[in-house]
Amino acid sequence: MIDLFSGLDAWVLVSLLLALTFVLAFEFINGFHDTANAVATVIYTKAMPPHLAVFFSGVFNFLGVLLGGVGVAYAIVHLLPVELLINVNTGHGLAMVFSLLAAAITWNLGTWYFGIPASSSHTLIGSILGVGLANALINDIPLGDGVNWQKAIDIAMSLVVSPMAGFAVAALVLIGLKWWRPLSKMHKTPEQRRKLDDKKHPPFWNRLVLVISAMGVSFVHGSNDGQKGIGLIMLVLIGIVPAKFVLDLNSTTYQIERTRDATLHMSQFYQRNEATLGEFLALGKAKSSDLPEQFSCNPQQTEPTIAALQSSLKGVTDYHALSADKRVEVRRYLLCLDDTAKKVGKLPGLDAREKSDLEKLRKDLTATTEYAPFWVIVAVALALGLGTMVGWKRVVLTVGEKIGKQGMTYAQGMSAQITAACAIGMANVFSLPVSTTHVLSSGVAGTMVANKSGLQGGTVKTILLAWVLTLPASMGLAAGLFWLASKALA
Repeated sequence: MIDLFSGLDAWVLVSLLLALTFVLAFEFINGFHDTANAVATVIYTKAMPPHLAVFFSGVFNFLGVLLGGVGVAYAIVHLLPVELLINVNTGHGLAMVFSLLAAAITWNLGTWYFGIPASSSHTLIGSILGVGLANALINDIPLGDGVNWQKAIDIAMSLVVSPMAGFAVAALVLIGLKWWRPLSKMHKTPEQRRKLDDKKHPPFWNRLVLVISAMGVSFVHGSNDGQKGIGLIMLVLIGIVPAKFVLDLNSTTYQIERTRDATLHMSQFYQRNEATLGEFLALGKAKSSDLPEQFSCNPQQTEPTIAALQSSLKGVTDYHALSADKRVEVRRYLLCLDDTAKKVGKLPGLDAREKSDLEKLRKDLTATTEYAPFWVIVAVALALGLGTMVGWKRVVLTVGEKIGKQGMTYAQGMSAQITAACAIGMANVFSLPVSTTHVLSSGVAGTMVANKSGLQGGTVKTILLAWVLTLPASMGLAAGLFWLASKALA
């Protein structure tokens, strides 16, 4: 990590430190903003004392980030169009990062202050979309090209479907528990348990399930939301100090060879499917001299891009051997080939086996560009874990008492938490960002309906309003800030 600061101009160094501080502040706020949802039920039901619940939730968030990989991180990064990612410079990168982070932090703090379980995921995604669209308007790029809309649609679907699934599945789980054990003490609220049984804590097995499921939610929250912070830091590092981070400089000779071989096999794949792809890729027509100086991704330049990449990597066994400009160039080639392969995979005419082969080639192709240094993962894990340990009270009260017309029962808490842990865990498997806030709060709402407790209209309207407004509000904030920053840099 010390190498990160060597040879940098003073203003670049200060900007880099500020940007990293902003990202870690976002993750810290995410910790007490979103993770309060992970411990809300276990605290409200008195299954664990607040200080222990928050501490262990922080620990499991930390572990979730460490073990979660980087799939969700780069799903967030690739919301931005590939042209913006490959042509970013230091000034542009600073404007982009500070704009989206300032917008996300502002909205997160505002909703937390009022105790509204709003989504950090929605906020961050809205901020990234706002920057992408503002960049398109400023540079006279069609709005359709300002954002990676296919990735945005995939993420939007996961953000919309996951709360609906949380509502329905948690309700069904509760109905199942009531059918299985209709007279069980798990169907009491903490207040009823205190008055009728003169007991402060839930029954043993209910308490155990509540604790385990709460820690499960914390772990999957860390592995999903923590990756968003990792993606942001990688945007910062690539935008401000590209020479050191556009490629994984710790890549082994074998990994570099895999990348080089992937380009060769990709070329063979395209030749094998020339009848289907020849026109789309202009196979046999494009020349290396066709590559423009201001590099852009064009499927019809695929053959010369492959040739240029193979030439750049010829004989390379260590990325340190490449000059700074050559590293940036190699990353551009790799990102463009991956972008084209993604488009090719959606074309009609390719059979399922060929699409599967292409997907494997894409993973080899991006193995040394989609990565995160270990210190980045640890820093985000610490920020998220420490953030978990403060500021949780506002959201716990909302989730426990203000969604339904009566307090939450132990069975409701178990149903909502188990559902949330499973839903977010499934999203991690498919590298899709989801909202812990919305999955859990919709799960609680589902159990209230299934329990015939009714919903508090005011709270539900506030949560829905935050759900609807978060995306456009964060988009508008980020777009406005990016426009101002770009004008200042012009």
